[in-house]
Amino acid sequence: MDRRIFLSSAAAGLVGSALTACGGGGSEPALDLAGSPRRRPGTTTTVVTPPVTPKSRVIVIGGGMGGATVAKYLRLWGDAISVTLVERMPTYTSNIMSSMVLTGQRSMSSLSFNYDTLRSKYGITTVFGEVVAIDPVAVKVTLADGTVLAADRIVMAPGISFDTVPGLGSSNKMPHAWQAGPQTSLLASQLAALPSRGVVVLSIPKTPYRCPPGPYERACVVADWLKKNRVGSKVFVLDANPGITAEANAFTNAFNVVHKGVIDYRPGVTINSIDATNMTLNTSLGNLQANVINAIPKHKAGKVVTNNALANVDGRWAGVDVLTYQSTVAPGIHIIGDASATTQPKAGHIANQEAKICADAIVRLLAGRSPDPSPVTNSACYSPITSDSASWLTAIFAYDPVSRTMQPVPGASGEAAGRSQDNYEEMFKWFNTLMEDSFA
Repeated sequence: MDRRIFLSSAAAGLVGSALTACGGGGSEPALDLAGSPRRRPGTTTTVVTPPVTPKSRVIVIGGGMGGATVAKYLRLWGDAISVTLVERMPTYTSNIMSSMVLTGQRSMSSLSFNYDTLRSKYGITTVFGEVVAIDPVAVKVTLADGTVLAADRIVMAPGISFDTVPGLGSSNKMPHAWQAGPQTSLLASQLAALPSRGVVVLSIPKTPYRCPPGPYERACVVADWLKKNRVGSKVFVLDANPGITAEANAFTNAFNVVHKGVIDYRPGVTINSIDATNMTLNTSLGNLQANVINAIPKHKAGKVVTNNALANVDGRWAGVDVLTYQSTVAPGIHIIGDASATTQPKAGHIANQEAKICADAIVRLLAGRSPDPSPVTNSACYSPITSDSASWLTAIFAYDPVSRTMQPVPGASGEAAGRSQDNYEEMFKWFNTLMEDSFA
């Protein structure tokens, strides 16, 4: 498939005419999955068979939103590029929508995606194992079982890891559930066991963290469930940031009006330590005790980045050239998604967009050409406020050659005027389209 021919209109067609506007001036967020204004509409129905004699090889580490997407589009756009996707787990569980598992609105299985289509339709080789070492000079990857894989380029999409919370240790009494999986189910069971007039504490780390609106929407989803199922209960939101970091209008209204008396939002709060035995937080506000504590730790790049000397920004994130997503310390290694240090939010939709910019750049570089000098990315997300209403946020970023960063396009960002049932229904269409673009 010619990378100039793209599925942006096909993807948008799945959603319908409601998702056609783009921030300021539109009534709904954009769902432009293309990530480049130069690509024209098309489809991805053709099966792409693996090359018998590859012209080049690319290893992709991590099979989440970024990794799956870059693997897929390297095969769609590349000239006989062999792609090997290395992932620890045989299925990916979406972090998007995972807070709805806490209240029974979605099941964990509904958020699980496998790699069957990537193998059968796009000719991607999958290897399930743990990467323990990367040789950026020889362009090799070593797995825990001793297997060594070699390539011309390596793309890393390992997502995030978390700082250790002082006092928590290995206790599972306070699951953060910020990486969908067993902790999500555990937190759901803790909420189900909450007594009437119970207390839930949710702590938000300092930015940057994965999915800026996510903690606030989790507070709303939980509060809405408490009002119906645990009357008299409260949610204390302890935000390490000076204020709401995303969709400020929507969440201010949600906290002060929609869920007034249930959500108690406190900005600028520091978590000093945790006493898991007594379910107590030591904070800048003093000691707080609760029935359920959802303490979300501070984030950093996935361990495969930090363990291989690639986290050269604050010792936590991977510096990259956003024209290619090549590491600024290891040419030939590309790092996309939440692990990279960019001016864009850490979110699934952005990971999908960065993956396409990266795939396009690699195809060009392998052909001896220069990358696109003016990439554009689009980010959109919906946030549930109640069990049947949602808000949304959208933004467009364009490359700024002066700062060499991705910067918001003036007038092309915005949030919904208010929550609505229509937004709630469109949220599921947006999610399905995004996941299909990455995994189908």
